[in-house]
Amino acid sequence: MNRKNRKRRTAIVTGASSGIGLGMTRALLERGYRVVATSRTISGSKNLKASRNLVLVDGDISKKDTAIKVADATIRHFGRIDLLVNNAGIYMPKPFTEYTPEDFEVMIATNIAGHFFVTQQAVAQMRKQKSGHIVGISTVVADQPLAGAPIALPVITKSTIPAFSRELAMEFAVEGIRANTISPGVVDTPMHANDDHEKLRMLSPARRLVQVSEIVDALLYLESAPTVNGENIRIDGGAHAGAKW
Repeated sequence: MNRKNRKRRTAIVTGASSGIGLGMTRALLERGYRVVATSRTISGSKNLKASRNLVLVDGDISKKDTAIKVADATIRHFGRIDLLVNNAGIYMPKPFTEYTPEDFEVMIATNIAGHFFVTQQAVAQMRKQKSGHIVGISTVVADQPLAGAPIALPVITKSTIPAFSRELAMEFAVEGIRANTISPGVVDTPMHANDDHEKLRMLSPARRLVQVSEIVDALLYLESAPTVNGENIRIDGGAHAGAKW
């Protein structure tokens, strides 16, 4: 690896095949990052093609074996891990008493284990480098649940992410490793393609959906702000600030 390549930043993005993860992957590549993008079947993606600066890794990120595979591929191809974006997650609205044990297990696996194991692998490498940045993607409903929106299980699992980031920020700040969170409101992604967008806009005091580009902007800001650590940036039109609007 030549000196020029050593100066280039390398990122891992989980849940990168669509929506927020896809937008982040594209934006990082455009800005000269080398990226390892992962999702269950990302190698078959029509939106991303492997290249010199982009490695695609298939796998269930909730499994430790996948986390090891992703980290090993990053180090093998690019020699370092500068940024980990824990974007993979699922959203399952359902009346609280109707959640099944299977629902619980899959949400815990993806939204919690899917952050835990890959972060362990990334931090181990970042400690060797004495530098690194971890960004978790949560949701503003962890701060501001909505009447009429039955989302207890997403709230349980996503509310762990800001707390996880704060703990990592304190544990590893002295070693040059930062951890932050981005918490969006309702984002205009394929997940909501068949939903009533007019109703979704009413969930924000700004009366509009969050755009993927705004989440990307928050990530790029955090990457450019080396003393911002343990922060949770909410991108929701102000929804977290009040119960009614």
